[in-house]
Amino acid sequence: MGHSPKIYSLIVVVLFLGYFLSAGGQQARSQIQAPSPATAQSEPSTGSHSAAAIPTEAVGTLQKNPSVPVIGAGDLLKVSVLGAPDSDQEVRVDASGNISLNFIGAVPVAGLTTEQAQAAIAKKYVAGGFFTDPQVSVFAKEYVTQGVSVMGEVQKPGIYPVLGERSLFDVLSLAGGTTPKAGKLISITHRDTPQTPTTVSLSNDSTESIRSNIPIYPGDTIVVSKAGLVYVSGDVHKPSAVPMDNTSMTVLQALAVAEGVNPTANLNKARLIRTTPNGPQEIPLALKDMLASKIPDVHLQSEDIIFVPNSAAKSATRRTVDAIVQAATGLAIYGVR
Repeated sequence: MGHSPKIYSLIVVVLFLGYFLSAGGQQARSQIQAPSPATAQSEPSTGSHSAAAIPTEAVGTLQKNPSVPVIGAGDLLKVSVLGAPDSDQEVRVDASGNISLNFIGAVPVAGLTTEQAQAAIAKKYVAGGFFTDPQVSVFAKEYVTQGVSVMGEVQKPGIYPVLGERSLFDVLSLAGGTTPKAGKLISITHRDTPQTPTTVSLSNDSTESIRSNIPIYPGDTIVVSKAGLVYVSGDVHKPSAVPMDNTSMTVLQALAVAEGVNPTANLNKARLIRTTPNGPQEIPLALKDMLASKIPDVHLQSEDIIFVPNSAAKSATRRTVDAIVQAATGLAIYGVR
């Protein structure tokens, strides 16, 4: 009992220290949980706070990969959940971009990849309380909307299925290649940037061809232009409409495609008829001097008409010679008999 005052004093000291430490701890914790504005601005955040703070610049750089097919209206999907065979369904995306699944109803999937659709369906299953952690699988059995449209001067225009990145020449090969009337310019409209179509030019040069063989993605549209036509008529071997294989064609090149002029052609009276805003315009063509390289060849424009007239004198002489040959042949046949 003689030591009781000392024990009492010790208890009082311990209680005082405990109260002091408790008050100091609460103050320290309050400083940690609610830092001053100056501290919050000067000290960088760490841990989970830094992970949640995503810079806006980084968000802008996240772009959809155009080579990955996305789901669209009309596509046929097979949806299943691992370990739950009763949930397996084959559904077609409706015009609104939704699919209707058992238990959870409509799910919007248009514009999503299959992986994104799996996540969206799983989230809805969890929200409805049907599964805790469902392993959803989405398989596209038919990608109706992922074809590439090939139009214009190709052998077989149509829509061709492309489920990944392909080259321009590969897709043109699927369409049977270009027609003889095809021009050099090809327009490609990408699905993700329909306002800014790309135009490439076909070339016989290997280096230029490599540059023109650009990537094609699902949903793109390819239009092969029609070549300009030049018409060659009159006293030529093969009157025809000649496609302008190059961006420019000359008179002599067009005549070569028409297999040249006939012997009865009047080379000095040939004319070039060109369509202008003021109407047709006739331009004299001195083909005799042009063929002899005495004057330069003339470059043509689309829809130009080259007309080579017939020489009446040459035609009459020709007919006379033909008549003599025919008569001589007839006499020979009669003499043999």
